[in-house]
Amino acid sequence: MGRNLKRTFDPNKPLEMQKQEYKQMVKKVSPKPPVIRNSIWAFAVGGLICVVGQAFFNFFEGLGLNTLDAGAATSIVLVFIAAFLTGLGLYDEIARFAGAGTIVPITGFANSMVAPALEARTEGMVMGVGARLFSVAGPILVFGITAAWLAGMLYYLFGPNAPAGS
Repeated sequence: MGRNLKRTFDPNKPLEMQKQEYKQMVKKVSPKPPVIRNSIWAFAVGGLICVVGQAFFNFFEGLGLNTLDAGAATSIVLVFIAAFLTGLGLYDEIARFAGAGTIVPITGFANSMVAPALEARTEGMVMGVGARLFSVAGPILVFGITAAWLAGMLYYLFGPNAPAGS
């Protein structure tokens, strides 16, 4: 590296001062991420995923499905493609290149479910894959369902058609 990074511990300095010096040293030697380039790639790849999704949506509408059914079919296809690419080990390579552009669309959800399950496949189908399938997505689903239930109950109790007496 060529830089003299050797620091000695000085027991006479307060611990907070030593922490600040350490943070400054780490900041000085840490590489600066190419934020603009990463943002452009994330935008481009995330946009490309959305364009592919829109193409599937238009295809399904062209087959005669209504808007809701075409949306559901599009979601299923995108989740399947992402899970398939994760199984082949390609989705992680795309994510390494594109960053956040791959985690924002629905495909990121599929990847977050399949990747931990694949890592545990040596432990068997039930204790490995089955147990780890929802390790990342499980808490999201639990809190999402709980929040939806709570919102529904509040709407039922206090909404425009609330039962009498509440």
